[in-house]
Amino acid sequence: MTARRTRPRGFAGWNPRPDTLALVAQVRAVLDEYAAHLPLTVRQVFYRLVGSRGYDKTERAYARLCETVGRARRAGMLPFAAFRDDGGSRHGGDGYDSPAAFLRGLRWQAEGFTLDRQQGQPLRLWLLCEAAGMAPMLSRTADAYGVPVLSSGGFDSLTAKHDLARELARVTQGGQRAEVLHIGDLDPSGVHLFTALAEDVGAMCNALDCESAPRFTRLAVTPAQAEAMDLPSAPPKATDRRAFTGETVQAEAIPPDMLSALVRDAIEARQDGDTLRAVLDREAQARGDLVEWLERMAG
Repeated sequence: MTARRTRPRGFAGWNPRPDTLALVAQVRAVLDEYAAHLPLTVRQVFYRLVGSRGYDKTERAYARLCETVGRARRAGMLPFAAFRDDGGSRHGGDGYDSPAAFLRGLRWQAEGFTLDRQQGQPLRLWLLCEAAGMAPMLSRTADAYGVPVLSSGGFDSLTAKHDLARELARVTQGGQRAEVLHIGDLDPSGVHLFTALAEDVGAMCNALDCESAPRFTRLAVTPAQAEAMDLPSAPPKATDRRAFTGETVQAEAIPPDMLSALVRDAIEARQDGDTLRAVLDREAQARGDLVEWLERMAG
């Protein structure tokens, strides 16, 4: 027996109603506005529609948006590459067509060669983001300063906490101080995640003989930011019994450009600009030397 299909498969034509077509146009306008920060998650688009275009802030409206975006992508009305789903992962299976292709790959890697851009800084930074889908966007800002972005996907795993603690301990043993900047939701879960992270990783660092205690800073979302940016909010869930005061705000409600600027300003306030520029000069020289050497090898 063939199962009845209730959803489209593959690329599918679509003739939406006028109100749905108008929603697609609004989504496209958001993507155009934040083209420099693509890909976005659907939830980021949702909060931009809520904040600037009066879209309903309800789970039903969010579900409708998800369905609309999916159909519009299948129909070629919205670009696939503009959205980040993070629904799967791939491991292995790649290879090279020939030795020449391998050398071309090395050349491509050499053109993107970077040094450790935090070397020489008195303070080494990490950026932890609760929403995994936002990590690539944040990385485009943080990477210019050599700051790694870690996604926690909600509550950090014990393995992830231990790995981070080992990194922090190694850095402090080498003479640098360490600070973890955290971006998470302003709700009971997000606040608890940050507190648990700081306490748990901090305790592990102490057991791993850190030379100095790492610092943990809540970069966003704070109550002051929620008020200053007039971010969409909602009451805490009645089922969540953890201590929390006020309205909840999702990190994805912060406009992408404002969030990127927030990260950039926080990093620059903690790094020495002259030290970074010296590293970038050495990096450019080393990159040129690598490319030239590979060209001779290929020739």
